[in-house]
Amino acid sequence: MEPLSFQEYICSLDPATLPRILRICSGVYFQGSVYEISGNECCLSTGDLLKVTAVTLQKVICEDVQTGQKTELPLTFKGLFQASSASLPHPTPQGPSLQDGRQKGLTLHQALGQSSRQTQPLLCPSISPHALLLSPVYEVLATMHLRRDQVRIPSTLEVDVEDVTEESQDVHFARPLLLSELLGMEEVLPAQAEILEGPHGAAIFESSWASRLQKGQRLQIHGCSHTWRVLASARSSARRFLLSSSYQGRFRRRPRQFAGVQELAAGLQPGQRLHVVVTQDCEGRGDDVPALSVGDRLEARQLLQNAGGTGLLCWRRSEEEDGDDEEGEELLLPLDLGGSFVEEVCDNKKYGLEELLERLTLPCDVRVAATDPALERDVLGSFSSLRLEARISQPFLLSSFCEEPDEGFEIPPQWLDLSLVLTGEPVGTQSPSTHRSHVEELTEAFYYQLLAQLPGGSAPPPPRPPKPKAAGGKAQTHTGRKNKAHPRGSCPSAPQHPADPQAPPTPSLPPKVKSLPIQQSIPNKYSPCPHRPTAPQLHNAPGDTDVKTDSDEHDYETIEGSIQKTIRKVQAILPF
Repeated sequence: MEPLSFQEYICSLDPATLPRILRICSGVYFQGSVYEISGNECCLSTGDLLKVTAVTLQKVICEDVQTGQKTELPLTFKGLFQASSASLPHPTPQGPSLQDGRQKGLTLHQALGQSSRQTQPLLCPSISPHALLLSPVYEVLATMHLRRDQVRIPSTLEVDVEDVTEESQDVHFARPLLLSELLGMEEVLPAQAEILEGPHGAAIFESSWASRLQKGQRLQIHGCSHTWRVLASARSSARRFLLSSSYQGRFRRRPRQFAGVQELAAGLQPGQRLHVVVTQDCEGRGDDVPALSVGDRLEARQLLQNAGGTGLLCWRRSEEEDGDDEEGEELLLPLDLGGSFVEEVCDNKKYGLEELLERLTLPCDVRVAATDPALERDVLGSFSSLRLEARISQPFLLSSFCEEPDEGFEIPPQWLDLSLVLTGEPVGTQSPSTHRSHVEELTEAFYYQLLAQLPGGSAPPPPRPPKPKAAGGKAQTHTGRKNKAHPRGSCPSAPQHPADPQAPPTPSLPPKVKSLPIQQSIPNKYSPCPHRPTAPQLHNAPGDTDVKTDSDEHDYETIEGSIQKTIRKVQAILPF
């Protein structure tokens, strides 16, 4: 077939013969504003193949032969046309249908059917007394090689084509796919594919295989992975990980740490009690909120509503060493109270990842007691504490590079999508190893993006109410510092309101620490020893009872023994 203009070919095309394969003989790059707006931009180069699947009439241009004026006719035009050869310079033979049309008239679509076979001027009194030429404009729906969607091309595109349908029966028009589309096409897997366009956006994984997913890279996609993941973060650094359910390491529980009563209440599960130890002194608030001291053992029970707001009901155990002793006191701690707490954990058993999630509620703190033997270097073993934050059920595709078919990795198409084309080449029957996907390190940007996608992750935590301001200036600061020195902190008095400016100032008692300058006097045998008594465990000489009696008359504080006792108590409670 000789090359024709695209318009001539489409006007003469019989729709019953579709689809037809065309070869571009003179290609152009067409980029007009009309096609940009409607999304019809396309690039046709010489030699490209085009598979025409449908042709739709869009509009009809009517041109007055004498005046050259052009008018666009609606497809619902009701006027009748009659054939006329008077205005043509070279009259053409007229068939029987044109003879009938001269007598009865032709509809718009009938006239177009006649003019598609030969150029013939027509008469239509409702438009003009002169001869008219009809030029139809079609929208052509076609498939192109390595183009994801079908293209829509106007028939007026200035390009020459030739019909090569007969000699192109074996031509396959490859259609690009998104990796996410393969999740619903398990019947075509395993398959070999070539990447046409790499993933967009910021990186997700820190792994080396993720950076190799670029244009031209060939992959073997073996199938869907049915493993789930656990989001974990290292408490001592800013590193985050995805742990596969195939991870073979063993974990040991670690006590959770809570900064304030607000976090302590958030870690309390419904119907359960939480046992913690105070690790930082916390000043009280009058008689209603007693002070908390290092080593206090609390049992958080439930949230209660009272006139002052919501509080956390706790039971403070007595200082007896016997754990079965039920003596103690009930406390209602306000949620805006500070302090620091650590969970009591008496479980030294090693757990696998699945068993751990069955026993504990996320989030929870753990440490790796035995690393994964399948990994050459298990990075999780270098952290003293890991927080397991959430379980994630996301589909993954088990893949490998064609040059490394035995080293597998798992791609999450919903997070890391890319464009590829199936090559049709064979894939090995043996599945690759997946140990590289047991632990995947996440980038910081994707970690926070993932947190926002998790259920309840989009809302920030409620702000902590401000702590009450202390009044009293330097004296109040000094008093607070002195209270922190006691092993059992005393409750500070309620904040004082400013005094009436007309009233005389109330004399304040000097702090007891002002009596210390007496130590500068020269000691003699008649005066009590001004030196600070040494710790009992260092000296136990006889005859020093008088010194102890005299030291009781002063306001000296012996805190070393209490600190040692508190340290021993915390070490006995915590397993690490």
